[in-house]
Amino acid sequence: MTGVQDRIDALERAFGPLDDPANPLGGAALLAADAAGVVLPGAERVLDAWGMNAEFVPASLGGRLERMDLLGRILRTVFRRDASLGFGYGLNCFFAAAPVWTAGSTAQQELAARVLLEGRRMAVARHEVAHGNDFVSDEFTVRPEGDALVLNGSKSAIANASRADGLVVFARAEGVDRSLSRSRTVLLLHRPDLPEGTVEDLGRHATNGMRSTEFGGLRISGCPVPREAVLGAEGDGYELSLRSSLVIRGLIPSIVLAGADTALRTVARFAVRRRADGRSSLDVQHVRDVLTGAFLDLLLTDCLALVATRALHLLPGQMSAYAAAAAYLAPKLVSESMDEMSAVLGEETFAEDGMYAMFQKQLRDLPVTSLGHAGSAGRQVSLLPQLPYFARHAWFADPEAPAELFRPHEDLPPLDLGKPTLLGDADPLAATLVATTDLLEEGEVGAAIGESGATLRFLARRLTSELDDLRKAFLEISPTDRRALANPHSFGLADRYTLVIAAAACLGVWRAQRSAGDAADPFLADPAWPTAGLYRLCRRLGLPLPDRPAADEERVLREVLARLHGRRSFDLYDSTLA
Repeated sequence: MTGVQDRIDALERAFGPLDDPANPLGGAALLAADAAGVVLPGAERVLDAWGMNAEFVPASLGGRLERMDLLGRILRTVFRRDASLGFGYGLNCFFAAAPVWTAGSTAQQELAARVLLEGRRMAVARHEVAHGNDFVSDEFTVRPEGDALVLNGSKSAIANASRADGLVVFARAEGVDRSLSRSRTVLLLHRPDLPEGTVEDLGRHATNGMRSTEFGGLRISGCPVPREAVLGAEGDGYELSLRSSLVIRGLIPSIVLAGADTALRTVARFAVRRRADGRSSLDVQHVRDVLTGAFLDLLLTDCLALVATRALHLLPGQMSAYAAAAAYLAPKLVSESMDEMSAVLGEETFAEDGMYAMFQKQLRDLPVTSLGHAGSAGRQVSLLPQLPYFARHAWFADPEAPAELFRPHEDLPPLDLGKPTLLGDADPLAATLVATTDLLEEGEVGAAIGESGATLRFLARRLTSELDDLRKAFLEISPTDRRALANPHSFGLADRYTLVIAAAACLGVWRAQRSAGDAADPFLADPAWPTAGLYRLCRRLGLPLPDRPAADEERVLREVLARLHGRRSFDLYDSTLA
C-alpha cells in the first residue's frame, strides 16, 4: 500500500497545484486547452513519464493492475484536473481492454498488454444497445468468408478513434436479427496489421463536455479478419459486454467524485472569501448547508466506490448488484450536489476563465463522464432482475459482508476478472445494514457514541424498515415477469434500493474505522458524518425524520473547511494535494 501511495503522491506533485495560475499544468492551462478542444501536451507527457497505461494492465501481463480500488484512487488524481485527460488518455483504454482481460486468449491479452505498455492507445466500438452515449445508431457487421471473417460498417463516435492502435469492435453478424442475444461478436484488432485502405478515419464530433477528448468515427470496408481475432466465441458479444461492464462500473463513482471534489473546492473557496464589509457567503446558513451536503454526498459516493471495487475481489458472486447500484447512484448524488453548489456560486457558475471557471468545466464534463458505456437506465435494468431474488432468499437472511470490504488500506485477494457473475446469489451488504441497526440498538454502541447515538439508531432503523418494505414489494413481483420488472414502479423501487445500499456502505465504513484502533481516521471514526449522511439519504427517500442533527452537520462543515485550508481531498482518503 505504501508503494501505491508514493506513486499517487508523485503523480500529484508532477502535475503541481491546480489553482496556481503560473503552473503550466494548472487550471488556467487546462481551461485554455479545453476551450481549444485539445489535450494539454504537457499533461500527457506527465502521464507518459509516470507510466499511466501500466495501471490498466494486469500485473500478470507486466502491468501494475492488482486492485480495482487502487485504480479508482489513481484515476482521481487525473480526473480532479481534467476529465478529458483522464478519459481520453487512459480510462477509455481500460474500457477497451476490459473485454480482453475478461475473455481474451493468452495471445490476445499479450497483444493488448503490449499496445498499452508501449504507451499506445486502445479504443472500443460498442453496439448501440450497450453504449448509452452513442450519437447515432450505426454499427459494424461481420460475415464469414472461407476461413476468415470480413468486417464492414462504421461508427461515428468512438473515443480515440484515430489515435488507437488496438481496436475492440462489437459487430453484428450480417443477416442476423440484432435483437437476438447471439447476434454480436467481439473482435480484437491491431490496426497497423489491417490491410491498407480498409480503415478510414471519419470526422470528429464536437462535444459540450470533455471538449478535449477526440470522439471521432471509423469506417471499415471489406476488411478480412482472422478468426483468432474473436474474443471468446462468435456470438458472445452481448454477454461479454455485460461481463466487462461489471469491471467498468465500479470505477464510475471514483471518476465522478473526482470532478465534484474540484467543484466543491472551488465553491468553498468562493464561500470563505471575505467581502469589503468583512462578511462572507459562509455567514449564510443555506451556503453552509450546501457545502456540508456536497461533502456528505462525496463521502457516500466514495463508500459506494469502495464497496463496488473491493467486492470484485471479495464478493465476485455478489458484486454485480453493487457495481450497478454504485454506477447508477453516484452520478445522481453528484449531479444534485452540483446543482446546489451552482446556486451558491451564482453568476460565477458561468465563468469561462479565472479562479472559479473550473466549476463550469466540471459541470460540463459530468454528464459525459457519468454515462460511461451505459446510462443510468441500463444500470437499473441490470440491477432489477436481482431484487426479487434477494427479497425471497437474501434480505434478513444473509450474513453481513466481510469487514475487509470496508477497509480501504487492507490487502485483497488477487484480481480474477473471470470470477464475477452477472446475477448475484446473495446480498451481504444489505445484511450489514440490518446487523449495524441491531448493534446500535443493543445500547452499548449507542451509549459509546454520545449524542449522535439516538439519532443514528433511529435513522438506521428507518432504513432497515425501508429494506423490509422493499422486500414486501418485490415479493409481489415474479423474477420472470419482464413486464413488471420494466415498469416505472419497479424502477422507482430500484432507485430506493440504491439509497438503502448507500446507507449500508456508509455504516460499514464507519464501523470499520471505529474498530481500527490507532489506525483509524479520527473524522471517519466519528459518528457525526454517518449520522448526517443517513439523515440526507432518509430525506431523499421521504422517510420520517427526527430533529435535524445540527451539531453533527456542524462537525462535517468544520472538516470541509479544514480540508480546504489544508489542501486535502474531499473523499475517504483525505489525501494531500499539490
